[in-house]
Amino acid sequence: MSAIERIQKKLQDDPSVRLFSVCGYTVTVEAPNADGFAVWLTEKRPGFTVGFDGWHEEFEDEEEALSAVAFGLSGECRLKVVQRGATDCSWTVESLVDGEWCEDSTTGMVLIPFWRKKRVVYRRNRGMGGGQ
Repeated sequence: MSAIERIQKKLQDDPSVRLFSVCGYTVTVEAPNADGFAVWLTEKRPGFTVGFDGWHEEFEDEEEALSAVAFGLSGECRLKVVQRGATDCSWTVESLVDGEWCEDSTTGMVLIPFWRKKRVVYRRNRGMGGGQ
């Protein structure tokens, strides 16, 4: 069974997941609300790419990629999004450790509208995929 099939099977049985889609080699779980974020996985040969909105990371191991998807759907993960005006410019994954949010990794755009006002917003998928 492929990684996408495994995710699809798990999501079909989860009442907290409202909308997901499979297109080619990518499965996407849509954000549950305005302050959540989409979680996606793309199967490549070799490896996988997992993304949360604009953030993404490459994985060689299928189990690590599936764990990253589950983490993104859990309440233990959030995205710190830096915006310039209405444009999302960078995404930092944070994890909840002993009640504190700890930054992990950041993905950002190369060209940003630096002249626009900077704002930071936080997005979190609460209670999706069996998370809290």
